[in-house]
Amino acid sequence: MLEKIFDYLQYNFSIEASIVLLILIFLEAVLSADNAIALAAIAQGLDNKKLERQALNIGLIFAYVLRITLLLTATWVQKYWQFELIGAAYLLWLVYQHFTSEEDEEHQHHGPRFVSLWQVIPVIALTDLAFSLDSVTTAIAVSNTRWLVITGTTIGIITLRFMAGLFIRWLDEFVHLEDAGYITVAFVGLRLLLRVVNEAFVPPQWIMISAIAIVLAWGFSKRTVPAVIELTQVTANTEVTTTTKIPEVTKLTEESEKTASKN
Repeated sequence: MLEKIFDYLQYNFSIEASIVLLILIFLEAVLSADNAIALAAIAQGLDNKKLERQALNIGLIFAYVLRITLLLTATWVQKYWQFELIGAAYLLWLVYQHFTSEEDEEHQHHGPRFVSLWQVIPVIALTDLAFSLDSVTTAIAVSNTRWLVITGTTIGIITLRFMAGLFIRWLDEFVHLEDAGYITVAFVGLRLLLRVVNEAFVPPQWIMISAIAIVLAWGFSKRTVPAVIELTQVTANTEVTTTTKIPEVTKLTEESEKTASKN
């Protein structure tokens, strides 16, 4: 009995386990980029930076609980294609809602707007769960050791929160980033749908990562024009216009003075 315990501990704390853990963390980080953009765009529906951060913090706590539950029941969940179909339909519905909704001219935001913190939290948690249906298969394929997968997931959710915080800022700085994020969400939704139809139709993971990288590169390709610069340009144009009118006023004044002196 003791020999089995020592063998177990020796394996689980070996260099091999550390390498597997690093691979899981890397995969979580790479596969979370599109997820982070989607969650950041959803949180932006609150129009309040403080509430956006709170929504991400609380929403990802619930998302973490759902992820762990999914990992612990992954063997059972994978038996039912209906879960992946629901996840695919939900993600594709988010994409449809984004590209068909009218843009808010004041905030330049597509998609639903929220008036309460507790309206957006379930949306964040469910969106992350739908993404997890795709990533959980990858995690289990790398390692069947439960504590490794859970540790990788824990670090992954922390990384996701950090990335989502960055993307909330970047969404205001780059014109195409929100659209690029939802295009990658469509990739994940279609991947889940193809898995339901026929596993053979699912593209390899490296193709998925390459496609996401190309779309995100386009998303970061154009910055927004800051409002301060626009205001400066308008002010400058006004000053030029005013300056061009000064000689005419001066000429009229001189003619009036000459007329007055003659009289």
